[in-house]
Amino acid sequence: MASSSITSNFYTSNLRSVFWGESSRICVSHTPVSRLSFPRRSIECKESRIGKLPIQVPENVTITLESQELKVRGPLGELSRVYPSEVKLERQEDGTIRVKKATETRRANQMHGLYRTLTDNMLVGVSKGFEKRLQLVGVGYRGTVEGNDLVLSLGFSHPVRMKIPDNLKVKVEENTRIIISGYDKCDIGLFAASIRRWRPPEPYKGKGVRYANEVVRLKEGKAGKKK
Repeated sequence: MASSSITSNFYTSNLRSVFWGESSRICVSHTPVSRLSFPRRSIECKESRIGKLPIQVPENVTITLESQELKVRGPLGELSRVYPSEVKLERQEDGTIRVKKATETRRANQMHGLYRTLTDNMLVGVSKGFEKRLQLVGVGYRGTVEGNDLVLSLGFSHPVRMKIPDNLKVKVEENTRIIISGYDKCDIGLFAASIRRWRPPEPYKGKGVRYANEVVRLKEGKAGKKK
């Protein structure tokens, strides 16, 4: 009886081997196989090296912390930022600010170092300010400031006219060097990128608008390859 109950769960099949041309008997079981389970491991997110650093508050800067919103005011201007729920700000007894993770998730680990850097940029911006420099490279490429507009000659049939944001200052030196200054680092970077977008450096002669510290890798032209 035991043997009959065991064989009842199997059936045989005659299959011919493709390689040997011989038939083989294969037993296939109807008995259900239980699901395999693997142990789950909890992933611990390491604390960001940048995010755990304390932020020094300058003496000429006043801060206001309300729930998830931070307001900073300095001699150059005022900035505010609302923080996501993954991070939280704490004012320490020594006057410094610390950005901490509110939850142990991957997104919180990514936000930790980012918002620590953004907070430090706010304090430095309203107290000292930032600046970014651009260089115009090319024959006839030049720029001037006319009122609240930046006028650029970049080889087009018409001059490029860009309105300067209210919280930024733009100065042009020797018609080819553009200096953008202000207290909001994000706005400075966006306006500088919008200027560069009109004529990015081309890869053969390097003509165009480039950052002051930008290194442009030039390609070898067809004439240079023949030599």
